[in-house]
Amino acid sequence: MRFLKGHGTENDFVILPDPDGELDLTAALVAAICDRRSGLGADGVLRVVRTKASPEVAGQAGRTEWFMDYRNADGSMAEMCGNGVRVFARYLVDAGLAEAGEFGIATRGGIRKVRLGPGGDIAVDMGRPAVHGESVTTVAGQEYIGLHVDMGNPHLACAIGDPVAQLDLSHQPAFDPGVFHNGVNIELFNAVGPRRAVMRVYERGSGETRSCGTGAVATAVAAAHLSGESTGEWAVEVLGGTLTVTLTEETSYLAGPAVIIAEGDLTLAE
Repeated sequence: MRFLKGHGTENDFVILPDPDGELDLTAALVAAICDRRSGLGADGVLRVVRTKASPEVAGQAGRTEWFMDYRNADGSMAEMCGNGVRVFARYLVDAGLAEAGEFGIATRGGIRKVRLGPGGDIAVDMGRPAVHGESVTTVAGQEYIGLHVDMGNPHLACAIGDPVAQLDLSHQPAFDPGVFHNGVNIELFNAVGPRRAVMRVYERGSGETRSCGTGAVATAVAAAHLSGESTGEWAVEVLGGTLTVTLTEETSYLAGPAVIIAEGDLTLAE
């Protein structure tokens, strides 16, 4: 099969063009593709398929042509990916499947509007974050309280006093399965200045990644909550760069780079 490789602030993805939905993309195959030793290596897979060819989102076909079928590195399906949708948009424009400017992309979390800026960054309307109160995670025996933020996928964003650079995120942090029935993305962040945070993230189904777009928005929401704010622009520093999050009364926006770095033919089998 044909593939491309791209990343957004080093959150990397394998892109699989499949306009008519013909690929048998099993969880095992996705995991094999994402393996960093025996596969191509990635935090996830972006399957590019026409919305009308995808039964689970066919109802959105009248509003947008393309569906981002996002899979985590372990092969599990995910509702949304903020960095992934920007990389997906970059591919569509570079491949001539969409015109530069503003357009919609179907996801399991709903349609996301993207806009390509003149400087190369891509901004995404991420929708209005839903805040569901507090919950707790445990990292290496240390308990942290965080804010449960739903971005179409679940997040627990924790402001902590310990330097995030010193955390051991080699293992899944503990969380309350009674709150997060299908797992959760966990962000741990330090507030380092006015409307600025440094974040690390353990992604559900992928482990620690260099960046997480929905997680950056959840972090901005939690940072704003701590400072008694609900709107404004936040800079969120991740291991792979910096993302800009804008919160309004109606929605949230995520902006940052997205690049395609390689393409070729994949002969990997399960």
